[in-house]
Amino acid sequence: DWISAVCSSDLQDASNDSGNFVNQAWFRWEASYKASPWLKLNGAFDARADTHQQADRELRLNLDDRTTRRPALSVRQLSATIHKDKVTAELGRQLIRWGKTDILTPTDRFAPRDYLSSVVDSDFLGVTAARVTVAGASNSLDVVWQPWFTPSRTPLLNQRWTVLPPELSAIAVTDAGAQYPGRGQYGARWNHIASGYEYSLSYFDGFNSLPLFDAQFDPRTAAVRAQRFYPNMRMYGGDAAIQFPWVTVKGEAGYFTTSTAGAQDYVLYVVQLERQVKEWSLVGGYAGEAVTQGTGNPLRFTPDRGFAKSFVGRAALTIDVNRSLVIESAVRGGGSFVRFEYSQTFGDHWRVTPGLAWVRGSTDDFLGQFHRNSYLSLAIRYSF
Repeated sequence: DWISAVCSSDLQDASNDSGNFVNQAWFRWEASYKASPWLKLNGAFDARADTHQQADRELRLNLDDRTTRRPALSVRQLSATIHKDKVTAELGRQLIRWGKTDILTPTDRFAPRDYLSSVVDSDFLGVTAARVTVAGASNSLDVVWQPWFTPSRTPLLNQRWTVLPPELSAIAVTDAGAQYPGRGQYGARWNHIASGYEYSLSYFDGFNSLPLFDAQFDPRTAAVRAQRFYPNMRMYGGDAAIQFPWVTVKGEAGYFTTSTAGAQDYVLYVVQLERQVKEWSLVGGYAGEAVTQGTGNPLRFTPDRGFAKSFVGRAALTIDVNRSLVIESAVRGGGSFVRFEYSQTFGDHWRVTPGLAWVRGSTDDFLGQFHRNSYLSLAIRYSF
């Protein structure tokens, strides 16, 4: 369990957001109970408050994470894990991660994110799902059914991580809510582990957690009403890791198809190299994209595709048991970002984490459009 206070300072004003300082308070309580040798109960509860109206002011418990702002009170995890021999089942609200690569993970389709405070440093959201894993010595099969759709949380329209097209710069844009899918999602992933390498194949049938926008002009208010909707999606994917004496090669790719008007069929892929040098963990590679069909909706928020066509890298240094340093970066033709984070513990309870995110580029590039959003951050965490 822990309490965290985060202060961030943006280095420049944005055209739609002159706020430069944001303070957040975040409390998380986590608990687990082993009811029997085969049954374990898991829970995690969050409480939030902030100074930039990114968190809801009403003290009501949220269970579905469909609010545009972060809930003041929410259930991050509430699940039961049942384990018997080779079979493990987890039922309820949980975090599900697929894939092997870093920064961009194409096959990670049951992992919506919270992009409210930063597009270059996002947190994962839990989903309500039933997950069954059958694992043997070298093969495993993971099957997921998610009856309730959980979207990624997108930046608020009146804040700096939303950059509107130039033609809308002089027009008021209001949030007209969202149209959520009426059915659930399901998928499966088979993984094989061998000597020196492993690979997996995955399938997903559901919806993109990132929205497209349907914009309609309202003559009564002389404003544009933007409504979020979520295109259906099928993914056929795979990933692999091969260990050589000096380096580990990882690759991951997903082919995405849709029948929703305004959405595209496309391929996302990542190829990266990893190497451990004493206390350094070094990762570098390339993330690519190829559109196979469709012209696309110009009003969309797609950070996963926005990081494509980039050279990506990550370096992590474990200085000692109390100190660590992480550097992440993505560089593409029209934009780039680099993020530094240093973390140090003091005693048994305190951790202090200063950070810097530096974004540069042109306004017509996904990363470059956020060139006024570079920021400094300081997080202070007390664990108990």
